[in-house]
Amino acid sequence: MGLLDGVLGGVVGAEMVSVVNGLIAKHGGVQGIVAQFEQQGLGATVKSWVGAGDNHPITADQVHKTFGADTLNQLGAKVGMSAQDLAAKLSSVLPQAIDKLTPGGVVAKS
Repeated sequence: MGLLDGVLGGVVGAEMVSVVNGLIAKHGGVQGIVAQFEQQGLGATVKSWVGAGDNHPITADQVHKTFGADTLNQLGAKVGMSAQDLAAKLSSVLPQAIDKLTPGGVVAKS
């Protein structure tokens, strides 16, 4: 288990570590995930995850719109979840995961 897996495992649970890692890898790191949300007009939301303070919530629909059906279907198939169920799960775990992966409010450049 790598450092990233250890950080995420305690936050998102073992079943979601591979999904979150997959999203991060597919989008060029945490910086890429942040950029994806910013492109969808969710910059203030994702910045709340990176910065100090409360993490703003996100909906399953916003996750679906940000990453698209193809990505969610592929990742969902790996963990035995529908794209809709995966989007719902990601809407609750991504804010925590990005928060934990950006200590000090800094997005590491990949």
